[in-house]
Amino acid sequence: MSPHRRQTILIVDDVPANLGVLLDFLGDAGYEVLVAESGTSALEQVSYARPDIILLDVLMPGLDGFETCRRLQADPKWKDTPILFLSALSEGVDKVRGFENGAVDFISKPLHPQEVLARVRAHLQIRALQVDLAEQNERLRDEIALRTEAELELRESLDRAVLVAASGGEIHFCSRVAQGILERWFGPDSARRLPAEAAAWLAGSRTQEPWKRERGGLQLTLRTAASDSGSGHARLLLVDEFPLAPAAASPAPLLALGLTQREAEVLYWIAQGKTSPEIAVIVSAAPNTIKKHVGNILLKLGVETRLAAALKATEVLAR
Repeated sequence: MSPHRRQTILIVDDVPANLGVLLDFLGDAGYEVLVAESGTSALEQVSYARPDIILLDVLMPGLDGFETCRRLQADPKWKDTPILFLSALSEGVDKVRGFENGAVDFISKPLHPQEVLARVRAHLQIRALQVDLAEQNERLRDEIALRTEAELELRESLDRAVLVAASGGEIHFCSRVAQGILERWFGPDSARRLPAEAAAWLAGSRTQEPWKRERGGLQLTLRTAASDSGSGHARLLLVDEFPLAPAAASPAPLLALGLTQREAEVLYWIAQGKTSPEIAVIVSAAPNTIKKHVGNILLKLGVETRLAAALKATEVLAR
């Protein structure tokens, strides 16, 4: 409803002259007051008057208040419009019948303008709160649907194995790649919670050191992302799965190229096709440290690219 539109009250009574004082009182209170002299007239008027609340006399010739109320409530457009019965009837059975037909209140005749105004204001306020709550719920449903769709799209589109886990090990988000790795290692429900050892590692104070596990010639590694501050309830983790070097393989022959032990180890993994971030995880070093080692390796080998360095390493390792 526009904030500048006056709220409209439709009074349905077959003797509107008896309501003169009430009409003036409600008009002075700031409402637009309309009158229908029968139930049939009321059903016709609502389509263009669009009242915010209806005061409906019970005892009218032809279409009485009960039937008028029932028909209004049967129409989805007016189902939520508050209807207050105006009646001299005092029997409980009549009031029950009115509520069963959809009325929200009974105002007994003779009418007292102050009482009518108080009840009108109360029910309009209740209706406004209901509308506001419904709109908030609709916005919330839209938000949840949008976030769910976005999370699904993100989960499917990420080509990195990443997850977001709480300090207790509960997994709030898991990319498709990370889910596949975790399920291979720990079973079908592992995308919901980290294994106990990994959860304990995450909850500890030394989360800068990766968590590792080896099995069947593979190594699984969990590490905190460089952008993760370590504060807050949830942590961003990177999941990596690497083949372990065969027992017979060793970076030792690469020392003959004039490299240090760590440089030989880095070059060995370059020859295996690993990226610098992957090597950082494998050798438990910072990515910037690996970058410096790669620069030194290229300089010592007299080459300009990682590929050229890898080819030299492969020649040495193949001897």
